[in-house]
Amino acid sequence: MELWNHTSLSDFILLGLFSYSTNDLFLFSLVLLASAVALLGNSLFLVLIQANRHLHTPMYFFLSQLSIMDLIAMSTVVPKMAVNLLSGSKSISWGACATQIFLVVTVGGAEGFLLAVMAYDRYAAVCHPLRYPVLMNWKACSLLTVASWMVGVSDSVIDVGVVFSFPYCGSLEVDHFFCEVPALLRLSCADTSLFEDLIYACCVVMLLLPLVVIVASYTRVLTAVIRMPSTEGKQKALTTCSSHLAVVSLYYGGAMFSYMQRASSRTPVGDRATSILYTILTPMLNPLIYSLRNREVKRALRKILDR
Repeated sequence: MELWNHTSLSDFILLGLFSYSTNDLFLFSLVLLASAVALLGNSLFLVLIQANRHLHTPMYFFLSQLSIMDLIAMSTVVPKMAVNLLSGSKSISWGACATQIFLVVTVGGAEGFLLAVMAYDRYAAVCHPLRYPVLMNWKACSLLTVASWMVGVSDSVIDVGVVFSFPYCGSLEVDHFFCEVPALLRLSCADTSLFEDLIYACCVVMLLLPLVVIVASYTRVLTAVIRMPSTEGKQKALTTCSSHLAVVSLYYGGAMFSYMQRASSRTPVGDRATSILYTILTPMLNPLIYSLRNREVKRALRKILDR
């Protein structure tokens, strides 16, 4: 309860991403447009999966979880950024700041492991088609999904607990457009170097472990695809897998640039740039990648439009 009572003392100040200049307002309009596309795309994707029984498969179940994660990340960051810019108030309470850290870190941690689960799912479907219903039954899918979420939640609980255990006795101006752990640690008047090194080590482990699973799974998948006698089978497998690999590239591109850097080499400008990638651009692009490159999704959309 002490964390939430900090609001009575002094709120954090988010310096934000934009000012009131003409160019910044134009860029902010682009951010809002991208956010609207992300909201519409992910919501429509969830509706399609729920409405069409042909999409009630493990792969689309995992994709629905990915869409939920993207919606959470975007909804945690963009509304507060918009309110602060339009109202002129840049403050955020300690409780709201902790909530932003908790949700963003949860989604970030869970998504990496979910992508590894999705890679294993494609490996099982392509390399062991006869055993696939047993390997990826609904119980296994549910347990793997819950495990992904729990990894993210555990990481975020530790981060929030430690970050707000440090004293903040100086400026409370956060050089960011939302509360992110590195941006807050810069404001602490205590020595946070040990915790920053721990964050770096944890991020390396949490990124590299799923990446090993993804690389191993797709190495086996590509080997199996090359050996397929059917051209149609090859094309279908490659289309599905290439969509997933595109999403993996987006996630790991931003995550590695953002989190696999030492604290001494990080800058506020670089942090803001990579944060835009995984809180706004990736949620916008993910549903587009899967919908534009997937015949089943396009077929399901046509059925709904025909109705």
